[in-house]
Amino acid sequence: MSTFLSIERLELAYGQVAVCRDISLRIDKGEIVALIGANGAGKSTTLRAIAGTLAPRRGSIMFCGRDVTAMPSYERTNLGIALVPEGRHVFPFLTVNENLEMGGFKSRKDAAKIRRMIDAIFAMFPRLSERRTQNAGTLSGGEQQMLAIARTLMGNPIALLLDEPSEGLAPIVVQRIAKLLRYLRDTGATVLLAEQNMHFCLGIASEATVIDKGKIVYRDTIDGLKSNDEIRQRYLAI
Repeated sequence: MSTFLSIERLELAYGQVAVCRDISLRIDKGEIVALIGANGAGKSTTLRAIAGTLAPRRGSIMFCGRDVTAMPSYERTNLGIALVPEGRHVFPFLTVNENLEMGGFKSRKDAAKIRRMIDAIFAMFPRLSERRTQNAGTLSGGEQQMLAIARTLMGNPIALLLDEPSEGLAPIVVQRIAKLLRYLRDTGATVLLAEQNMHFCLGIASEATVIDKGKIVYRDTIDGLKSNDEIRQRYLAI
């Protein structure tokens, strides 16, 4: 059986400036894998390459047995790869409901399906249901993060890429997001989580990859990372 998501020896750059070198990852279906590192380590760049918004200089990306390295981002979305970028990026002047409708754009010709999908989303996100007619720009930071994830789920992704989902959020909101990610994993989704928040990752991921200055410096199970004092102190400051 082929690996669900595999990237091999990627080199990534912005213009002439190389940002990541020799990045390799393998993720099995139904896993939550954490890509951990400091700000500027190359986490977001790696997610962008997988999502198709940044073309690699070299290397390969395989998804469900298909080489998607040269595939445009919209085709990867159709295959089930979805990125929730850092900073949430909700549509501030649209309501919660309208944001979700935008996330279901692929199904726009089937109004009944859109309604069913939104109902399912509101069952997962009761807080958003309470604010369905409220403009997204007036939501709290935690609510906006929930909406960004919920809008992405409207596309029925099977591989969810999350960039710093806990950034700037209160601990209780972070706990809610962790609970949601566990639920998504248990219902068959695969999650690659790029995070600086080590404690958040420890509670939900099964494996961890540490990236520093554009290179992978460590890869192990979460339990292995917990017991490796040298790696945690050198790269994660904990």
